[in-house]
Amino acid sequence: MGIYFGKLLDSTLWGTKTHKILMVGLDSAGKTTILYQLKLGREVVTIPTIGYNVETIELGNINLSVWDLGGWTNNPFWIYYLPDAVGLIFVVDLSDNERMHEARDKLHAVLSDDKNNVCLLVLANKMDNPEAMSISEVTVALDLHEVQGRSYFVQECSARTGQGLMEGLKWLASAIGQKYT
Repeated sequence: MGIYFGKLLDSTLWGTKTHKILMVGLDSAGKTTILYQLKLGREVVTIPTIGYNVETIELGNINLSVWDLGGWTNNPFWIYYLPDAVGLIFVVDLSDNERMHEARDKLHAVLSDDKNNVCLLVLANKMDNPEAMSISEVTVALDLHEVQGRSYFVQECSARTGQGLMEGLKWLASAIGQKYT
C-alpha cells in the first residue's frame, strides 16, 4: 500500500508519468533484444517470445511501460493491448527483404485497428547488416506515405549495439508529451 501511495505522490508532485507503449513486429525482427538493450544497456541472449515481455524505461520525467508482444501469428491479438497505449513501436528487420511485404501488411493491420491514432516509431533494426535496406527504401516498402492522422518517425538502429535506440525513444517521448500534456 505504501509503494502505491509513493508512486501516486511522485507522479502528482514531481510530474513523473508512465505511458503504455506497444512494441510489435514480425518474429526475429529484434523486439526483445531492443527492449532489454533499452532496459539494461547491453545485449542479452533472447529466445522467441511466447506471449509478451513488459519493462519500464525511464526517460527524464517520463516512464515508458513498453509491452513487447511476441512474434506474429494470424491472430490479431494486439487489439487487446491497443486501447490504453499512447505509442506504438513497430520493429522491422532491414535485412529481411523477403518478408518486407508481410511486415507492411502487419503494420497497416495494427494501424487500422488503432482508433486513437497513437504516435508511431518505426525502429529499422539491423542497420549494421551489409544487406540492410536504407531508410528511404524501408519507408517506401512499408507504404508509410499512406499513414494519415498520426505522427510517425523512422529510426535506423542496431538492437545489438544500441545505436539509434535512444534517438528513436526520445522522439517518441517528445511526440507523446506533445500529444498528451
